[in-house]
Amino acid sequence: QVHLVESGGGLVQAGGSLRLSCAPSGSILRINEMGWYRQAPGNQRELVAVISSGGITNYADSVKGRFTISRDNAKNTEYLQMDNVKPENTAVYYCNAKSTTREVWGVSIKDYWGRGTQEAVFS
Repeated sequence: QVHLVESGGGLVQAGGSLRLSCAPSGSILRINEMGWYRQAPGNQRELVAVISSGGITNYADSVKGRFTISRDNAKNTEYLQMDNVKPENTAVYYCNAKSTTREVWGVSIKDYWGRGTQEAVFS
């Protein structure tokens, strides 16, 4: 079963930077939207940033101006550059990719997820 593999998490001081990467474990065709989500202890998983195949991005308000999502379509990889991190950014970060397939009845979407990478920010 193909899944996504995150890397780059770790311990960082507040105000510092961290770069997360995500690549598929195997071949995934027709990836459309890619994104990053996070889940802090006791909280639900929430959207951090998404990027379309054409490069259009959308961010959670709390990370705008500090986080940057990017992707390499040739490699089906995505990245999350996190600058000026804050203690409240501590969470497990998950990458996501949506693959679309045109069916007779319409379009089906399959979600691929990574298993998460822990990021901890200390002050």
